[in-house]
Amino acid sequence: MSQGGAAGHGAAKPQDQGWAWMVLPAAVVLQALTLGFPCCIGVFFTDLQHEFQASNSETSWFPSIMVAVLHGGGPLCSLLVKRFGCRFAVMLGGLLSGLGMVSSSFCKSISQLYLTAGLITGLGSCFSFQAGVTVLGYYFVRWRTLANAMASTGVSLGFTLWPLLSQYLLDEMGWRNTFLIFGGILLNCCVCGAIMRPIGSLPEPPKPGEEPGSRAEEAQLSNGASPSHAMLQQHTRRTTCFQVLQKYLAFDIFCQNKGYQIYTIGVTWMMMGFALPHVYLVPYAIHNGVEERRAALLISIIGFINIFIRPVTGLLSGHSVFTGRRIYLYILAVLLCGLSNFICIISAQFSVLILYCVILSIAMSGVGALTFQVLMDVVEMDRFSSALGLFTILESITLLLGPPLTGLLVDITSDFRYVFYTSSFFLISAALFMGLSFCALEKKTKLREASKVPLTNPSRYQYSETPSDSQAESQPPPAVVYITSI
Repeated sequence: MSQGGAAGHGAAKPQDQGWAWMVLPAAVVLQALTLGFPCCIGVFFTDLQHEFQASNSETSWFPSIMVAVLHGGGPLCSLLVKRFGCRFAVMLGGLLSGLGMVSSSFCKSISQLYLTAGLITGLGSCFSFQAGVTVLGYYFVRWRTLANAMASTGVSLGFTLWPLLSQYLLDEMGWRNTFLIFGGILLNCCVCGAIMRPIGSLPEPPKPGEEPGSRAEEAQLSNGASPSHAMLQQHTRRTTCFQVLQKYLAFDIFCQNKGYQIYTIGVTWMMMGFALPHVYLVPYAIHNGVEERRAALLISIIGFINIFIRPVTGLLSGHSVFTGRRIYLYILAVLLCGLSNFICIISAQFSVLILYCVILSIAMSGVGALTFQVLMDVVEMDRFSSALGLFTILESITLLLGPPLTGLLVDITSDFRYVFYTSSFFLISAALFMGLSFCALEKKTKLREASKVPLTNPSRYQYSETPSDSQAESQPPPAVVYITSI
């Protein structure tokens, strides 16, 4: 049954009550299982290198592919949810995630891990996570903001628990048996999906390959209509494909909305360096003499602090004081992320790395809490879903390329500090680009208003916030929302 936005005609709406509060804990667990999982891969980095005699660059492709697919598979998840519903997508994702990790335990080369743990597990995590977030939009209306904030704590829980569990299992039974166990753990996504029962149903969608109006055209052709109708049908299909692409990948918004353009370019560039500490922090600490268990604890410290800081950051950013200024809070958080990397460059002592993790976690909480709030500010809500589709596709490309290219630099120089130099470069330059660009855009808007020159299309030139809270309560949720947590 397809997932519906409301119950059938005349039925009581179950939003914000009853079973909705069973779905919420399932969403918390789901986010811990999916988004929290890639953070533990750094624990296995050194063992995988020794097992497959692989370089830093070759080894880092495995987590890069996983994270890139997890972030960039949103449009595909959208089609899956629209056709089969959220519950099906979550359970299919759980099966794929478990299958990917079980298969990974039998891999004989690092390239096989790219397919199993990277592509299959990454795609499964994408389906489970993004469909799980979407179903919250159906079950919650009045309390939707609270529900999403509570569900996002699952990411921080995953960041805290996965590295500790990974290091324990790795010490006790090796990476192959650990991956096998991980496959069983990720199958619990299916249990979470089973809890997310559909609320209602939508009209029956057209059959695969059948476009609206195609039956009428076929009838005309069968009755002896001229071949021009076949050409018309082919043109209609091409037009429909273009409309689908525009719906899920909003290139028109990118070309017309300067705020969205600046923000998308800035975040895409930032992602080249944002994920580097997650992949290389544990290998860097071990390389500098930190005991393996303590090195794994560093990632858990980041996750533990996130549990408390991220919700607070989200609540503070919603205060009226920051209306129209959230983008600058976001830029400040990105800049702090970049500057914090210099702590690792100064020293690799465990106490210094703990200080680094505390500062990085606070900055990351700001980035994670504000990324999609700012996107909602610069894009009209009726086009948010399609704008987010293009946004996640572009950032997934740089998430894919960043760690392997940096690993190649480490292989050439034999110096892990270049990881943090590179990360700082991309983060700081992205923050400066977005800050200067939005300041110039705001100044240009004020000059136009002062001269009282009417704008034919204001969204092309200015950054302005679009209120969403009141609309969220009065309008049904979008068909799917590709939300990734950073």
